[in-house]
Amino acid sequence: MVFSSIVFLFIFLPIVLILNYVLPGIKLKNLALLIASLFFYAWGENELVLLMIASSLINYAFGLGINKNGRRKTLILGIGIGINLLFLVYLKYFNFIIDSVNYVTPQGLEIVVGNVHLPIGISFFTFQSISYLVDVYRRDAVLQRNPLNLALYISLFPQLIAGPIVRYQTIALELTNRKVTIENFSLGIKRFVIGLGKKVLIANVMGSLADQIMVIPAENLNTSAVWLGIIAYALQIYFDFSGYSDMAIGLGKMLGFNFLENFNLPYISKSIKEFWRRWHISLSTWFRDYLYIPLGGNRKGKIRTYVNLIIVFFLTGLWHGASWSFVFWGIYHGIFIIIEKLGFDKILNRSKVFSHFYTIIVVLVGWVFFRIEKIDDAFKYVVRMFSFTSSRQYFYASDIINNEHIIILVVGVLFSISILQNFRNKIKLFINKNNILINITRYLEILVLLVIMFLSVISLAANTYNPFIYFRF
Repeated sequence: MVFSSIVFLFIFLPIVLILNYVLPGIKLKNLALLIASLFFYAWGENELVLLMIASSLINYAFGLGINKNGRRKTLILGIGIGINLLFLVYLKYFNFIIDSVNYVTPQGLEIVVGNVHLPIGISFFTFQSISYLVDVYRRDAVLQRNPLNLALYISLFPQLIAGPIVRYQTIALELTNRKVTIENFSLGIKRFVIGLGKKVLIANVMGSLADQIMVIPAENLNTSAVWLGIIAYALQIYFDFSGYSDMAIGLGKMLGFNFLENFNLPYISKSIKEFWRRWHISLSTWFRDYLYIPLGGNRKGKIRTYVNLIIVFFLTGLWHGASWSFVFWGIYHGIFIIIEKLGFDKILNRSKVFSHFYTIIVVLVGWVFFRIEKIDDAFKYVVRMFSFTSSRQYFYASDIINNEHIIILVVGVLFSISILQNFRNKIKLFINKNNILINITRYLEILVLLVIMFLSVISLAANTYNPFIYFRF
């Protein structure tokens, strides 16, 4: 089940919200939320919900062990992390490992095994489980002695399948002591509707355009078409991913949880380093705090710093998907961050225009490897981006794009940069000086949200195209 579905919007979510409101006491609310979260996961993964339950019980046991055994807690932590990673490696990377081995194995000697099904969201809840064990080990969070509460943290449906990665210490108190205020509930509805609009009205349209272009072999595309394709995909993945994060944050507020922000206008970045401070913030900070810093960070000399960065971005790429294209994408970003550390950042600081241009080009080229699974096809696409062909034997952008695409493309670009945000902030400052305008603005805001919700529902009912791009995560 996904947020952008009629079943979720009009059956599952209303039932959960009503139960969360009418049930007395935090224990009953937690139990209802746990059952709902497991049902939410089982809707799409069937018996694999047992894996979620097993993960919760295993991590609960290891948390107890870490808390009790002062002398052996490091060993227990290592085993606990190892078991979590073992589940992840087997379920997500087994097929990839076998395919990679077979690629270099002489013909006739290949390993033949059945494919292992990839559970949706396994990367998210595995990282959350690891963060719980590490936080308990470091005494950054208090041990959770109630197994149902820990199971709720791991399986909580708003952030279960597409993040953000919620650290245990962030919501530890809210698991046992939370309140749903009218203000937070209304903010949650607003955030959810905005996220739904991002996903359905922008990401889906841009995704359809990107699919139309990128299904065509790169050698048959004109330069204008390949650039249109990757720009459309860049908008799709941003509004899809940030839209899901907005919906998750909004759902959390409606239920009494406060999740941290996950995106902050990444396409306005002036360096790749800044891009990763704005893009998928929960993942980048997770790798920083649980891998980069424990590896030594930048405290052990320049060479060690660069090695640590490559390790982190290699694993960042691999986290996103089991293919060499994802690995290349991760290392690609890591290399540019190292280049910036070597002194290129000083050049970037001289010109905002150049730094913006450099960053967006690097990011767009990187998205090619993120989008195209076969790495040799990805390289062909990049070559076509910079070949500047003009023969009519190729597909041009004008052969594919229509008026709806153009409108959504412009809207997507405007909402992915800071121009509208700055304009909105100035309008707010002006409105706050006039009480009448404040009331009018509130009604207008409600009207806009109703229109977004209406258009989103109509779009979901009318179209079958509603891709879920996180199945590889």
